[in-house]
Amino acid sequence: MKTIAALLADHSANLPAIGAPGRAWLSHGDLRALSVDVALQLRRFGVGAQDRVAIVLPNGPEMATAFVAIAQAAVTAPLNPAYQQEEYAFYLKDLNAKAIVVAAGYEGPVLTAAQSLGVAVLRLETSSDLPAGKFTLSGVLADTPATASDGPDPKDTALVLHTSGTTSRPKIVPLTHSNVAASACHIRASLALTRADRCLNVMPLFHIHGLIAAVTASLSAGASIWCAPGFDALKFFGWMKEAQPTWYTAVPTMHQAILSRAERNADTIGANSLRFLRSSSASLPAQVMRALETTFGAPVIEAYGMTEAAHQMASNPLPPRAQKPGSVGVAAGPLLRIAHELENRLIDGTGEVVISGPNVTPGYENNPEANAKNFFLHDGLRWFRTGDQGALDSKGYLSLTGRLKEIINRGGEKISPLEVDGVLMDHPAILQVVTFAMPDPKLGEEVAAAVVLRDGQTASEREIRDFAASRMAKFKVPRKVVILDEIPKGATGKLQRIGLAEKLGLGTSD
Repeated sequence: MKTIAALLADHSANLPAIGAPGRAWLSHGDLRALSVDVALQLRRFGVGAQDRVAIVLPNGPEMATAFVAIAQAAVTAPLNPAYQQEEYAFYLKDLNAKAIVVAAGYEGPVLTAAQSLGVAVLRLETSSDLPAGKFTLSGVLADTPATASDGPDPKDTALVLHTSGTTSRPKIVPLTHSNVAASACHIRASLALTRADRCLNVMPLFHIHGLIAAVTASLSAGASIWCAPGFDALKFFGWMKEAQPTWYTAVPTMHQAILSRAERNADTIGANSLRFLRSSSASLPAQVMRALETTFGAPVIEAYGMTEAAHQMASNPLPPRAQKPGSVGVAAGPLLRIAHELENRLIDGTGEVVISGPNVTPGYENNPEANAKNFFLHDGLRWFRTGDQGALDSKGYLSLTGRLKEIINRGGEKISPLEVDGVLMDHPAILQVVTFAMPDPKLGEEVAAAVVLRDGQTASEREIRDFAASRMAKFKVPRKVVILDEIPKGATGKLQRIGLAEKLGLGTSD
């Protein structure tokens, strides 16, 4: 078992680590020195090794280095900068945060929430003249500095995040240093990362995908990360030209937006060959995977991850092994099996995906009911229920049917929204689709779909339903198709199935 500090200690101090638009590179050695300085600063502000520090910063190099440095001296808790005051108050109280870190000029709603709870405010100060990610902290010095420590133990908590809370109160997920280090090593091995690699990060860094897959896994290999200020399809190819990455990782909606602008940026793609592209956090339509491979001339590595696993659980392998469109790959770190959806035992066939391994959280914090529901012992191993339904083929590739909560129950007929998505994506006029359940007074739930059409293409609801009816059983055909300019997304760019019927005003079917 390793800590984050041990994970980052084995690489040349002169290797570039963190980059950003128009900034000099921060080296691995500079990052290690920054971590030591940050630990000393936090102690002077009264923050101890077990205290929790919320980080509310925009995407960029300082967010990346703040996470890495603070995690070696305290417990990090990145929060979405788009939250409102009530949300910040909930999360700061729920986390029992000792301090928050905000940008020097920040005057947003988290300050009022922090003040009402007595949470110390630390200002992150940097300059465009400094290497990317280099910063100092300012704040009110504590009357009694916190006790210095020799560094965390692998079993100590490094990162605390909340689940999405789509259908219930968000659960607190503590991840230890050994969880984070194990997952970073799993991703490094899956992608064969070396110090020659460079990731162009467009993922939000308050989310496990960007924090572990882009930042920590890269640093563990002695590689570098070029931190964009967020995702912007209009700027992506300019960033690609400046950063000269060997790979990038994103969610499917981001990949689709990049594809929509790829043709007019063919010269940039040709001049900046990628070793691979990575997709995770939601299922990648097979059609999109093939289009990405053709456009970039590189394999697309679809992975499967979640917060409770410190991100990665499965991954399609690099060539010469096959990438299977529609599959999230093979076990890539933890053990991966299928369990009975109601009984605590492993089965063959289709069921709930379960995992066991060093990257899995010790358990939800202060939530014995959720732990009893989501963890079980079998054959001497502790298994975590992912909430996803799926099946393994004879070669160990996992195909997901969908979230168990998202499976549509149409009068007893169980319908996979991912299956319907896959059929509708073959329609030549459809760019994006998300299939979801809408209430029905007779059947309980009916099938509905929200679609975005390609530029210059037209299709009516009837045409789309007829297309689906020619390719699948009648009970799977969407009763309602809503054509939108944009499908509502979550904070990380993922399409949201649960709650979509309500958002679109589909209380009952017609």
